[in-house]
Amino acid sequence: MKKGGIIILDFGSQYNQLIARRVREMGVYAEVVPFHEDVDKILAREPKGIILSGGPASVYAEGAPSLDIKLFEQNIPILGLCYGMQLITHLHGGKVARADKQEFGKAELELDDKDNILYKDIPNKTTVWMSHGDHVTEMAPNFKIIAHTDSSIAAIENKDKNIYAFQYHPEVTHSQHGFDMLKNFVFEIAKAEQNWSMENYIESTVKSIKETVGNKQVILGLSGGVDSSVAAALINKAIGRQLTCIFVDTGLLRKDEAKQVMEVYAKNFDMNIKCVNAEERFLSKLVGVTDPETKRKIIGKEFVEVFNEEAKKIEGAEFLAQGTIYPDVIESVSVKGPSVTIKSHHNVGGLPEDLKFELLEPLRELFKDEVRKVGRELGIPDYMVDRHPFPGPGLGIRILGEVTKEKADILREADAIFIEELRKADLYNKVSQAFVVLLPVKSVGVMGDERTYEYTAVLRSANTIDFMTATWSHLPYDFLEKVSNRILNEVKGINRLTYDISSKPPATIEWE
Repeated sequence: MKKGGIIILDFGSQYNQLIARRVREMGVYAEVVPFHEDVDKILAREPKGIILSGGPASVYAEGAPSLDIKLFEQNIPILGLCYGMQLITHLHGGKVARADKQEFGKAELELDDKDNILYKDIPNKTTVWMSHGDHVTEMAPNFKIIAHTDSSIAAIENKDKNIYAFQYHPEVTHSQHGFDMLKNFVFEIAKAEQNWSMENYIESTVKSIKETVGNKQVILGLSGGVDSSVAAALINKAIGRQLTCIFVDTGLLRKDEAKQVMEVYAKNFDMNIKCVNAEERFLSKLVGVTDPETKRKIIGKEFVEVFNEEAKKIEGAEFLAQGTIYPDVIESVSVKGPSVTIKSHHNVGGLPEDLKFELLEPLRELFKDEVRKVGRELGIPDYMVDRHPFPGPGLGIRILGEVTKEKADILREADAIFIEELRKADLYNKVSQAFVVLLPVKSVGVMGDERTYEYTAVLRSANTIDFMTATWSHLPYDFLEKVSNRILNEVKGINRLTYDISSKPPATIEWE
C-alpha cells in the first residue's frame, strides 16, 4: 500500500482504469479501489486527493452504490465524475433526476466561473464527452455552478469542503482539455507530488524483492509474453540465480519461440531457465478434441501438471512468481459483479493446492504500458517488449477444430510471414494484435497446372485501447496482397486466404 497520490473510488465506470492511467501519466501514483472500501482504509493511504468515478446506476435507485458521508468531512480534495457528481449532490441534499434531454457524446462546455482553478488555462468554451441519463436538477446547499452545457449543470464546487465535480468525462480523449482539467485538480487543488516513475519503481521493487525473498529460491513460469518476461527480468535483477524460470514448449507456440526466449533471456540476462519440451505430451491429449473450451481446459491442466512436476525438482523453492498486472487486480475486485463467461481466460493457471508457494507479483501495481517501460529500462529488446498479446493456450485456439502437429506447423509458418511483413511495413506497432487463424475448411485451388485441395487461413488484425472493444485494422490493400502472395506461395497446406473485418463486439478478437 503506497501512501500519498490519488485514490479513484470505482462505482462501475468503464473508464475507471483510464482515470488512473491519466493521473499516472502526470507522474503521480493513482490507485483504483472499490467504492465500498472502508473509509479508515482509504484514510490510511493518506491520499492527496480522491476521485469518484462514473457508473451505470442512478443515485436515487434502491441499492445504488453510495459512500460513507464521513469521507467528505476530512478536507481531502474530492473530484466527482459523472455518477460521482450526482452522488455528491444527492448526499449533500441536492436533487438528481432522469434528464428529459439525455447527453451521450460530445457537448459544448461553457464556463460560468472563468477564474476557477479547475479551469486554469482552459478556454471559455470547449468540447467535453458526456455519457449520462440522469442530471442534477437542484443544487445542494453551499454548492456553486462553475460550468454548464445546453442541457445540464456540467461542473460544481464547494470550496469550503474542498469538493468539486464534473458531469462529463475529462479522462477520455474526446474531452478536448480534459487532461488539463484533471491536471489542475491533481496539482493545483490536491497538491500531489510527481514521484511516480518507472526508474523509482524498479529501484523500490528490487529492494522489496530482496527483503521478501532473502536467500530462498523463486520459480516462475516464463511464457515469452511481455508480463512474465518483465517480471522475470525484474526478479533476476534483484536475486539473480535464485530465480529459476520454467519455460514449457507446448508445441503450440509461435515459430522459433523457444529458441528466441532462450537466446534473449538465458544468454543476454544470464537467467536460470529450464526449457521443457512437452510438445508430444500436449498434442497427444488433444487428439480428436474440437470444442474450444475443452481444448483450453486440457491445455491449461496439462500446463499445470508439467509445471508442477518441474517445480518439485527445484530444491528450496518457496516463492512462485507471476506476471500479474494492475488491470488483473482491479478486475478481481470489480464492483460490477459476476458477468457471463464468454470464454475462459487465455492465461492458463490455477496451480494445485498441494503445491504450496508464497506468491511474488512484482508487476501487480503496473498498467501494461508501464510494464513495457519497465522492460525497456531493464534492457529487454523492443521487439520482445512490444510483442502483441499471445493467448496461454497458444495456437491451440487459433487452429479451429482438432489440433495436430501438421496444422500447428502450417499455422506457425503463415503467422511468422504475417508478423514479419507487418514489421517490415512499419505497421506492427500501429495495430494492437495480429495473427493468423487456420480453419477446418479445405477448398479447391490451382498451383501450376495442378489442382490442390488445401486449408483456408484467416488474417486477423485488431486495433484497441483496452481490449474490451476493438475495431478491425484497415491495412492497405497492397500490403494484404503481398502477405497473401507470400503465404500462398511459401506455406504448403494453405491455398486460400481471407481477412477478418469483424469488430469486437459482436465478434471477439481471438476466434476461440
